[in-house]
Amino acid sequence: MESAATTGDRPEADGIAEMFDESSDMSNAFNDGQVHLAYWYDDEDQAPLVEATQRLTRKVADSLHLRKGERVLDVGCGLGAPAIQLATEYDVEVTGVNISTRQVAEAHARARAAGLGDQVTFQAGDYRSLDFPDGSFDAVVAMEALVYVSDLVPTLRGLLRVLRPGGRLSLTEPTRAGLGVVAASQFAANFGSKWLLSVAEWLDPLREAGFELLEYLQCGPRVFGMGPKYVHAVETRRAELAAQFGDGAVDQLRQTLEAFFAPGDTGEIGYAVITVQKPWN
Repeated sequence: MESAATTGDRPEADGIAEMFDESSDMSNAFNDGQVHLAYWYDDEDQAPLVEATQRLTRKVADSLHLRKGERVLDVGCGLGAPAIQLATEYDVEVTGVNISTRQVAEAHARARAAGLGDQVTFQAGDYRSLDFPDGSFDAVVAMEALVYVSDLVPTLRGLLRVLRPGGRLSLTEPTRAGLGVVAASQFAANFGSKWLLSVAEWLDPLREAGFELLEYLQCGPRVFGMGPKYVHAVETRRAELAAQFGDGAVDQLRQTLEAFFAPGDTGEIGYAVITVQKPWN
């Protein structure tokens, strides 16, 4: 039987798009267009949320060893802030793909405001069925994006296809550490995703799709273990956010963050940056 990922099932795609459309305004205001997690060195690290989030983007870029002029595909590109950061700091050309038309519109506006309209482009689309020619990109970035597809291997094969030989893919995701399989599945479902996999469980479909492992970084304590810092960021900006969205929305944001990061206190959920390569031949 074909899966949603292989058939391009619209109900699944539409549900994901709606979820991100609904969260776009708050995500934009709360973390300046960054919709992935952040990296702090320890509890004493006082870096603001935006700076800590940009650190994680740099971890990905450094793992990919991005070079000036390379062509980068950002799948599930969110509101565009990471793509703009990569273009600015690494002088690469970035194409972002996102199922949310609302987020794509905001990403376009951000790129134009940054004067990067020719270097960073965005398009609405489903990264499960990319229409780029073979070998179009030197690198692919997938930050907390691949957990929303039902069938990983066909999606990963599509990413492999659009990479040139020797091209690299770096993905970042929360990972199942001490959490059992059933509890991990329930956690993922609670937050709208399909998977919460261990590092080993990520490596299996990556290899099946044809990728070769370059490296992986397990940084759970510095990412998923920093839940209190996200809550602190909410309270620091409560008045500003409440003025725009209302007290109820800010309370809901805090409660969602507390529930999401609760397993990080016990180390049951980690976080990984996994970088793989398309074989040269």
